[in-house]
Amino acid sequence: MKPHPLLIAAALLPLSACVSFGEKPPATLMTLTAATSLPAGPVAQAKDGQAVTVLPPTVPQALNVLRVPVQTGPTSIAYLKDAQWVEAPNRLFRNLLAETIGAKTGRPVLDLRQYSLAPGIRLTGRLQQFGLDAPSRQVVVVYDASLARGNGDVQTRRFEARVAVSAENAPTVAAALNSAANQVAGEVAEWIGA
Repeated sequence: MKPHPLLIAAALLPLSACVSFGEKPPATLMTLTAATSLPAGPVAQAKDGQAVTVLPPTVPQALNVLRVPVQTGPTSIAYLKDAQWVEAPNRLFRNLLAETIGAKTGRPVLDLRQYSLAPGIRLTGRLQQFGLDAPSRQVVVVYDASLARGNGDVQTRRFEARVAVSAENAPTVAAALNSAANQVAGEVAEWIGA
């Protein structure tokens, strides 16, 4: 005797409430947009050693997620509610750096897979902070850059930008982080172009 289909459905109904495939994603995801972009069309050309390879920066564990860290005190971190990056923050920041450096310096910008084409200047570093500092109500971007110019010289420099926020919500923090990241990227581009 076969069980009735309605009995099977009724038996499975309580189980459907127990099954979860991860957190519900927020309505929108955050990204970074370069304030200065490369124009379409012109060829970027450089002499040997003048191309710039931009590597994704390393990050502390607090930034090794798709969420936005909030420094709530000297030794405590939370994550901003309903805020999630579309991609890992260090990769988003790397892409923003590459776009800004290419646009401001006119040099070809490569990623690690293209480095063997024209080994020249290499930019890497560590993204120390990339989130909200709740006590000061500011977003903070701190990037410790390392620049190898190809002749054996390595230079390091810390870049920092802070932008005040009027509210601690995803749209406000995303806009402020985008502004701070663009400020840092512009300063890095000037440093490379010098």
